[in-house]
Amino acid sequence: MALPILTIGNKNYSSWSMRPWLALKWAGIAFEERIIPLGPRGMGPNPDILAVSPSGTVPVLELADGTKIWDTLSICEWAHEQAPDAGLWPKDAIARALARSATCEMHSGFAAVRQTFPMNLKRVKAGHEWSDAVQYQVERIDHLLCGLKAGFGTSDSPFIMGRRSIVDAFYAPVATRFRTYQVPVSTGLQAWCEAIFQDPDFTAWDQAAQLETWTIAETDAV
Repeated sequence: MALPILTIGNKNYSSWSMRPWLALKWAGIAFEERIIPLGPRGMGPNPDILAVSPSGTVPVLELADGTKIWDTLSICEWAHEQAPDAGLWPKDAIARALARSATCEMHSGFAAVRQTFPMNLKRVKAGHEWSDAVQYQVERIDHLLCGLKAGFGTSDSPFIMGRRSIVDAFYAPVATRFRTYQVPVSTGLQAWCEAIFQDPDFTAWDQAAQLETWTIAETDAV
């Protein structure tokens, strides 16, 4: 039987692509990977992406029967439903509701952090400046994730809900942003960031990103 195909953007830059890629890996779901290089912001529709994605964006997951799932969170939800014992969502109803709340907050929010700290795994930039609005969002992320871990994590796991979950997948690109732009965070959040960086699936993504030759000059100039 044919494997699902996950179409993603450049691993160095595409935060939205990283999220379902990690979720699928953590769920133990085999899939094929297809990369379509991204262009600069405002370049208009990419015909290569339009050919495979109804929304003209990546990521998009194409199932064996041709069905296409084109939203990052929807792909992660599909992965959870295929492998419910993998722990992508907590089994406890309250923990699951709060995990979804945190995930959806990242899915739709934190615009200032996204714009000020574009994902760029190849780069480390000291001395980057940011606004009060960005600092507020950084502190919100710190408080949110550390609060969830304090309430629902476990002493034997560094991950937010006690095991690798969709929450970790959704905030993993933020961990890389904080690393790239040298953003100070609490000791608790830094420990979680280090756990993400040491995860073997994240490491595989990061190593592949370092080998990419595609560049986006606009992002590299930030």
